[in-house]
This record gives sequence, structure tokens and C-alpha cells, in this order.
Amino acid sequence: MIKLSFQELAEGLIGEKIKFPKYTSWILNQVNRISQATRPRIVGQMSELIKQCPERSFEGWKRWYLKTHPDAIKNATQRISSKLKEVKDAFDEIDEELIKKWVEDLVLIKTFLGLRIQEAVLKKLAEMKGVKPRLATPQEESKGIDGYIGDTPVSIKPRTYKLMKHLQDNIDVKIILYEKKHDGVLVDASEVLNEQKTLRDVG
Repeated sequence: MIKLSFQELAEGLIGEKIKFPKYTSWILNQVNRISQATRPRIVGQMSELIKQCPERSFEGWKRWYLKTHPDAIKNATQRISSKLKEVKDAFDEIDEELIKKWVEDLVLIKTFLGLRIQEAVLKKLAEMKGVKPRLATPQEESKGIDGYIGDTPVSIKPRTYKLMKHLQDNIDVKIILYEKKHDGVLVDASEVLNEQKTLRDVG
């Protein structure tokens, strides 16, 4: 098995040695993700454009792309530059106290919330339906019930729950699925609310 770095690919195909100062490429990648500067609506659908280009050489591709998308590079650059300024301003807000607060949020708060997702989901859905929630008793849990939304027994499981089909076939309760995201939890409560609902930050 042979591994070629992007630098080696660039040298082989373009004849250029591409090197950025330490950390700058990673930083610009993150800022680009936030700004969405290189999304298809800004620079075009690259996988399709490269197929459409009649040229085979890099210089030919470069000429063709800049001719067909004359403002794309400039627009993407401006979006990243503008977002980078915002990020730089945010850096000025970071001190040791803020770092400590962030670490506590990650280690203490998010850990606690992650372990209490079922309770948080129950409370949120019960609030939406105007009823009271209740966690299941150990006896009810043995039947696959995690709690009640009003009088309705429910089972709350992660979206990736491997035995979901088995669960649905053997437990006569409504199913609520959730998926952890970096900014909260996505919840599919369609069986309970009779419509597709997505809830964020239920914790």
C-alpha cells in the first residue's frame, strides 16, 4: 500500500510545491467551513466542472475555470477574509477564565446532560403536548418503557440503536429516536406528536 500526500500529488500533477505556514491551512479550513465560501453556490459544483472542462492540463483547467467563473475565487476569498476577521475578534475574547468555563461545560455539564437525555426529552415533549412527564419504574423499564408522556408510554433510544426493529416488534410502545449533535440533540418524535418534529438543545 502506497500513500501519496496532497503535496506529492501537487508536485506530480502541477509541478508546484505547495506549503503553508504552520497551522494556517488548518485555521483557514475551519474558517472556510463556517463561512461556506467554497460551497457550490459560490464556486460551482467542482466534481462536475472538472468533467466539463475540455482541457487536461492544470493550466488549461485553470484558464477554463477562471473564464467560466470569473468572480468565484474573489467572492470565496472575500467571504473567508470577512469571517476570519470575526474569528480574530473572538480570539481576543479568550482568556484563561473563558477556557476554564469552556472545559467545565464540556467535562461537567455536557457529560451530565448526555446521561440525562431521556429525562430531558420526556420533559420537552410533555411540555409541547401540555401534559406531565414521568420516568419509568424499574418494572416498567423491564418491559422496554423509558417513561410516560401523559398516559402514553414511550421508549427513547439513540437513532443508531441496533436492535430497533426487534424493539418495535416486541414492545407495544411509541418510539422516540434521538441523535447527539455538537450543538444539542436531534429528536424524532413523530410517533408521539403525529408529525415529524426536530428539537434542538432539549437538555
